[in-house]
Amino acid sequence: MSLSSVFNIAGSGMSAQTTRLNTVASNIANAETVSSSLDQTYRARHPVFATMFQGAQSGGSGGSLFENQDAAGQGVQVLGVVEDQSNLEARYEPNHPAADAKGYVYYPNVNVVEEMADMISASRSFQTNAEMMNTAKTMMQKVLTLGQ
Repeated sequence: MSLSSVFNIAGSGMSAQTTRLNTVASNIANAETVSSSLDQTYRARHPVFATMFQGAQSGGSGGSLFENQDAAGQGVQVLGVVEDQSNLEARYEPNHPAADAKGYVYYPNVNVVEEMADMISASRSFQTNAEMMNTAKTMMQKVLTLGQ
């Protein structure tokens, strides 16, 4: 792995954490939205990440079970954003304007405390990737001054 690939890896990490922050913001913004039916109620969303690996290993066809674990990562990619399938909260509020015929109002399955913790984690991960880029830049600048 070259030092310049650190920029690609950190950049992909920053992009993934931006997606994570956006989904957390969407979840928090919709945490108290109500609906009169289960189908129309907002469900929490979560991004799915995967490691991007370098091309196939030069090796053989003999390979071990752990051959893929030795591959160097190239970064992270967002495979998609999935909806949380956990149960929604149904509250009996017959006087609520959005209540259904039985008097129930449905609230999203968003836990604001978990979302805030996820937001802090994503923010710190983004910051760590930015610091990695700055460190790599500093190292490259020091390499240029070695010959002087």
